Amino acid sequence: MKRFIPVVAVAGLMLSNAMAADISPAVVYDKAGKNDKSFNEAVYHGITKFTKDTGIKVREVEPTNEAQVGQGLSKLAKRKSSPIVGVGFSMASAVEKAATEYPETKFTIIDMVVGLPNVQSIVFAEHEGSFLVGALAAMKSTTAKVGFVGGMDIPLIRKFSCGYEQGAKYQNKDIEVMSNMIGSTGAAFNNPSKGGELAKSQFEKGADVVFSAAGGSGAGVYQAAKDLGKYAIGVDSNQNHLQPGTMLTSMVKRVGEAAYVSFSEAKEGTWKSEIKVMDLKAGGVDWALDDNNRDLVTPDMEKRMGELKALIISGHIKVHDYMSDKKCEY
Repeated sequence: MKRFIPVVAVAGLMLSNAMAADISPAVVYDKAGKNDKSFNEAVYHGITKFTKDTGIKVREVEPTNEAQVGQGLSKLAKRKSSPIVGVGFSMASAVEKAATEYPETKFTIIDMVVGLPNVQSIVFAEHEGSFLVGALAAMKSTTAKVGFVGGMDIPLIRKFSCGYEQGAKYQNKDIEVMSNMIGSTGAAFNNPSKGGELAKSQFEKGADVVFSAAGGSGAGVYQAAKDLGKYAIGVDSNQNHLQPGTMLTSMVKRVGEAAYVSFSEAKEGTWKSEIKVMDLKAGGVDWALDDNNRDLVTPDMEKRMGELKALIISGHIKVHDYMSDKKCEY
C-alpha cells in the first residue's frame, strides 16, 4: 500500500502535464473590442502575457453585436477550446447557454456570476478601489467638489459611484459629489462625446476632479478634463498614460490577471468552477501611481492612501457594497 501512493502521485502529475499540453484557451471580448483602452484591453494584455510566458496561443473573438457573442462562444466550444473566458457582465446569459450546451467545456466569466458546474465566476470589489480614488480626489480638490461619470446605469456601475462617494466623504465630510450616468444600454460604454458633455457640465459646476467608470466613453471625460485644466481618474486598466498631467490616477481592476490565472489554472490542472472575489486584500483592485501621475500626488497624499488601504484591508474601514442592498449609504 505504501508503494502504491507515490505511483498515484506520479500519475496525477503526468495527468496534469498532459492537461497542460492539451489546453486550448480562448477569449470572447465584449462589443467594445480589445483595443478599448480600458476593460477589454486589460484582458488582452493578460492573455498576451500568458502566451508570452507559456507559448500557448489564445484564440480571440471580437463580436460586434449580441448575437455574435453567443455564436462566438458556441463556435469556440465546438472547436474544443477550453477554458473560454467571457469578458464582462453583459455576456452572462450567453455564457450560461453555451456552458449548458457544452458541459465538458470550461468557461470563465469576468464581472458576473453564472452558477454552473463548468463555469468559473470572477468578480471584483470595485467599491474598495473606488473608495481609494474618491479619497484621493478629495485630497486633490481645491473646490471641495468632485464628480463621477458612469456608463450604463446598472447596479455594477453604481457600485463604483457609491464607493467613490464614500471615499471622498471619508476624507472630507463637507465635499460635494456630483454623479451622472451616460445611458441605460450597453451603448453607454462607447459614447465618448456624451461622456465629455457630462464631465464638462460637472466641471462648470465647480468640480475639479471627475472619475469615469464608463469604458470607452471615458476618453471624452479625460479630454474634457484636459481642455479645461482639470483632473480625471481612469478605470479598469491603468489609464494614467492617456493624458499625462491630467490623469490624477486610475482605479485599477486586474481583469487581465484574472484571465491569466484562469488559463494558468487550467494548464496546471487546478482550475475550479467557483466564485472568486478579487478585493483589495487579494490585489484585485487598487489605485495607480506611476511616472505619468507622480508629480500630481504629494508624499503626504501617498502616505494617506497607504493608510486608507491598510484600514480597508484590516476591516477597520467598511466600504459599503451597493450590490448588497441597492442603496448608497454608509
